[in-house]
Amino acid sequence: MQQNTNLKTQDNIEQKFSSLDITYEEEHALAWYRMNAHPRPCFTKELVDEIGCWFSEIINGKCEYSEQLEYIVMSSNHTDAFCLGGDLALFLELIESRSVEELITYDMACVDTMFLNYSSLGKDITTVSLIQGDALGGGFEAAISSDVIIAERSAKMGLPDILFNLFPGAGAYSFLSRKIGMVEAERMILGGKLYSAQQMFDLGVVDVLAEDGEGEQAVYDYIKKENRARNGYRGFRKVKKLCNPVTQEELWEGAKVWGKAAMNLEKKDLRMMERLVKRQSAKR
Repeated sequence: MQQNTNLKTQDNIEQKFSSLDITYEEEHALAWYRMNAHPRPCFTKELVDEIGCWFSEIINGKCEYSEQLEYIVMSSNHTDAFCLGGDLALFLELIESRSVEELITYDMACVDTMFLNYSSLGKDITTVSLIQGDALGGGFEAAISSDVIIAERSAKMGLPDILFNLFPGAGAYSFLSRKIGMVEAERMILGGKLYSAQQMFDLGVVDVLAEDGEGEQAVYDYIKKENRARNGYRGFRKVKKLCNPVTQEELWEGAKVWGKAAMNLEKKDLRMMERLVKRQSAKR
């Protein structure tokens, strides 16, 4: 792993977070945000709020590196999980209490952070996801909202929502259909299967496939590659998004459909969700 000689942590902002570890590397104009959700490696309300807060600090120039920042990398502190998706325990609680508006509000908060990531926070920034371990459901949706996806070979990815009679409600179809086409995106969402990093690379979802333990070095290698032709890379990326953009309104409307659909789940579906909560809890 590359040694970072210019590592800086912003004590006045980032250290207040309990679900995020954030570091800035001046040498690479790179900020890492490593997810550290608890008690499960999923998108808890706290994690979503903290990502949104940090993004807001960058957008509003509250970080001393806001103007110098060129790369943001999303990764995880968990040893065998990037992110296992939405907070299924919260889903169960809100579905059973029939709190549809609260459920939709949670999902909209998730898609707002993903849209900011997709839109590079309105700045000239390249967003990167480094997947080490499992990226499932909303965790996978968050990853594919990035400009670049780097995955270690042992990583697993997928959208299991259909297994409990639902669909991924945080932009999976929006992001995937732009990247690999409508047919393949639908096949992936309705199939509910788990994919290897190699399979996702072959499909064009993963951009860089790294050997296990070499993911962080792959991030630095990618930055070096993009920096050699940064103007071309970033200009082309803007054109791609102009041709077939994902809009925030599209994600919001999808969240509303998802929340209302969640209220139609039956007892057998909720039992399946309960089993998945236990699987989430088994990964720390």
